[in-house]
Amino acid sequence: MAAIEMKNIVKQYGDGFPAVNDVSIDVEDGEFLILVGPSGCGKSTLLRMIVGLEDITEGDMLIGGKKVNDLAPRDRNLSMVFQNYALYPHLTVYENIAFPLRLAGKSDSEVDEKVREASKTLELDEHLERKPGNLSGGQRQRVAMGRAIVRDAEAFLFDEPLSNLDAKLRGQMRTEISRLQKRLGITTVYVTHDQTEAMTLGDRVAVLKRGVLQQHATPRELYENPANLFVAGFIGSPPMNFVPAKVDGNRVELPFGTVTIPEERAANAQGKDLLIAGIRPQHFEDASVVDSDKVTDEATFKATVDVVEWLGNEAYAYIPFEAPDEVREQLTQLEKDLDGESLRTQLVVSLDGASRIKEGDEATIWVDARKIHLFDPATGDNLTLDRDNAGIIPGGNAMAKAEEVGKEQDDVKPGSDAATT
Repeated sequence: MAAIEMKNIVKQYGDGFPAVNDVSIDVEDGEFLILVGPSGCGKSTLLRMIVGLEDITEGDMLIGGKKVNDLAPRDRNLSMVFQNYALYPHLTVYENIAFPLRLAGKSDSEVDEKVREASKTLELDEHLERKPGNLSGGQRQRVAMGRAIVRDAEAFLFDEPLSNLDAKLRGQMRTEISRLQKRLGITTVYVTHDQTEAMTLGDRVAVLKRGVLQQHATPRELYENPANLFVAGFIGSPPMNFVPAKVDGNRVELPFGTVTIPEERAANAQGKDLLIAGIRPQHFEDASVVDSDKVTDEATFKATVDVVEWLGNEAYAYIPFEAPDEVREQLTQLEKDLDGESLRTQLVVSLDGASRIKEGDEATIWVDARKIHLFDPATGDNLTLDRDNAGIIPGGNAMAKAEEVGKEQDDVKPGSDAATT
């Protein structure tokens, strides 16, 4: 096992486009790190630079304290699991797992010992004599993981390994990968665009936007203290609600009413004209199912519900609202950044399954004002950020830096080498 240090890593293509732009991340020995972001954010390019499949334009890559910029992939002692499994169709499961050992010239007895140990760990014993073509997607992915395990590598690298599986199987494989990593205690870097995988698997998560690191923190820190609008919109399902807001002291005027927030959260928002308030769907509730001591005029509002989706244990209510042009423009750009995830001018409100609110009702909704975030529409920065509990946030305005890169990217012609993840 070994720590991985990325110091000011840049990947620039021939046309000058930076696919990865000055990224610095330290992966601790034994840590499970997730690289997450929408398509084209540079996460797979960064992973390929770790393993040596992409040259590094600038910066240093250190594995176990040793600089590896000029080392070939075979000399870095890393194991990589790909999205498409990359198995040999003519070999049995046993021989697919054994392949890197035979390539290294290991004895038959050592090969057999390691293959069977990996097979037992991954519950593949009954499939050892089968061919990959006769296996399910989940079984093939476990074979690919088995081939990675037997190498005794310094670190595991996963490149979107579950994207070809159906939703139920992805959930099962997430659990298997998490258990395996904890059992082996091996340093792991895992690339995904699925924020559910990022939140459930990683010890820490690095969020990328257009090749620029936005925030590097634990899943809880990302959820509770997003550095900017992009991170807030990307992390969480359903995504955070964004609404126009004006602050006067510790009172926040929203399209649906005025609420009171803690003074320490409002302090950095003073003197600003128009802000964007971010409120997660989970921080609303039907006032009729909330403890009566919480239901005050400053924590509730009335609104007409447009649509209700009832899921049994919970429900989602949709409430439209009007937004000024400045807010609409920021939400439209954010929607593009998030791969088109809808950010319409409507509130998504999470309700307890016991709620009786129906479509067309004028409902009384409670909001947990302590959890409201306030963002600067011009920069996207979170003005209510608790920096002590937000992990690592790169210096400068990372969101604005990514926007500049985005403008350069828009100038790249279709089909260019720069159009890569």
